Amino acid sequence: MVTKEYLSLAETAELIGKSKETLRRWDNEGVLNAVREPVSNYRVYRKDDVQQLLGNLFDEVIEDEISNYEEPENEYSVLELFAGAGGLAVGMEKAGLKCVALNEIDKWACQTLRKNRPKWNVLEGDIKDYDFNKYKNSIDVVTGGFPCQAFSYAGKKLGLNDARGTLFYEFARVVKEVNPPICIGENVRGLLSHEKGKTLEGMISILDEIGYNVVPVQVLKAINYRVPQKRERLILVGVRKDIDIQYEYPKPHKKIYNLSDALKKGDLYDCKVPKSEGAKYPDHKKEVLDLIPPKGYWRNLPIELQKEYMGKSFYLGGGKTGMARRIGWDEPSLTLTCSPAQKQTERCHPDETRPFTVREYARIQTFPDKWKFAGSVSQQYKQIGNAVPCNLGQEIGFSLVTFLNSYYKNTVK
Repeated sequence: MVTKEYLSLAETAELIGKSKETLRRWDNEGVLNAVREPVSNYRVYRKDDVQQLLGNLFDEVIEDEISNYEEPENEYSVLELFAGAGGLAVGMEKAGLKCVALNEIDKWACQTLRKNRPKWNVLEGDIKDYDFNKYKNSIDVVTGGFPCQAFSYAGKKLGLNDARGTLFYEFARVVKEVNPPICIGENVRGLLSHEKGKTLEGMISILDEIGYNVVPVQVLKAINYRVPQKRERLILVGVRKDIDIQYEYPKPHKKIYNLSDALKKGDLYDCKVPKSEGAKYPDHKKEVLDLIPPKGYWRNLPIELQKEYMGKSFYLGGGKTGMARRIGWDEPSLTLTCSPAQKQTERCHPDETRPFTVREYARIQTFPDKWKFAGSVSQQYKQIGNAVPCNLGQEIGFSLVTFLNSYYKNTVK
């Protein structure tokens, strides 16, 4: 029985005049947070929070848009490989999944994970040194952003043994050992054309060999999933062959967030980006970028300076619009790299002639402001630049919750 201090989901929806789906999305986005009622342990809303929302926010227009949110009907567990600084893991956590263990070889990324989540089981070191059989049949999802490596083609059909020595082999080995209902790998878009498509074909063949049907591969654009960045990730989903349930990719949102949403107070964050350390441009680069307007790039320079700055690249084909690039406030950032001051991938601040700071980088990748990164400034940039954007990870997490809810409801007795 819900006490009078609290309102149920249905009561809150009726009082505010919004759907239950909207309230679930608001809970996820931090607009109105649900809590666990002390006696019943149901998800409820504090009356005071609802009244404050009615007083402070209800005059604002909060438009309903597509929502992938579905509440987990059980406690779902994730084993994450190649975890990095935790972008995907944070997203999975925000979607309601529990990270049981995370493997990562980079010591600074491991320190980041432990610093922010002391209770997470971080398995530091080479994945080849770990046996995951103890997790067999007890994990719901295995995830991993494995690096893209070519295979040695010995026969017509690439098998698991042919992939030995590659990190995809280790990903597939762990999936085979753990036997989860579903596994998800993520990679760069370039995997589609790597070795003329044979590398991806080999990966699909290996997952098939170990008992998984691969869902048609998709490339998800981060800007469609509440991320203010033009980043793309290839998603490889395997569903165990004994499961007759279709996995559905998260539906793209209509709203596109821009750099202003990332660095200023707005829909994504409730305050300005915190101040932090950051890289600097060498003087000669700063002199060039001082001449570039917001949303401009090297072609905005005088012709002689274009030739000097671009060198031989000036005479090659292609727009190279990422070189000497200053991002505008009203557009998403270009894909962040691991080194913000390197040539050919400049992402200059709109108003100041400098790279984005560490915290600005983290915001563009939709990390929470409370998520702190270990190591030197360059190590922090590397961790953030390599990460899956947290909000994209969360949307993928929602799609996994939907799949697992259906699996446990219809399959597991």
